[in-house]
Amino acid sequence: MANDFKRFTQPSVNTSTGASATAVYTVPAGAGSTALESIIIGITLANKTTSGVTASVFLDNYDGSNDVYIVKDATIPAGSSLEVMAGNKIVAMNNGTTGDVIRVSSGTATAIDATVTVLEDV
Repeated sequence: MANDFKRFTQPSVNTSTGASATAVYTVPAGAGSTALESIIIGITLANKTTSGVTASVFLDNYDGSNDVYIVKDATIPAGSSLEVMAGNKIVAMNNGTTGDVIRVSSGTATAIDATVTVLEDV
């Protein structure tokens, strides 16, 4: 199985929260619908507006429970970005049927662009 670096982007995330927030990355199933893991190595949120906004990153766990916020209501100044991971890594999984989902929401509609970088097939 080859390790693949990949980048996923989502412009103008929505204002819904938790499991209704904008899906930016979903861990795929492996070949033949086998379990697969990915390592989230970066999450960057960019504020496109001229005012400060808040943003949240949510890990929608594949098991249907145990969902958690990675960051909740973090303030991002006007015209700047927030590097959520800051050197940390998160292992995300797919059990062969359902995968973890990284979701992002903004306190202000269309204010935030999200980028998620992963190492897949680990």
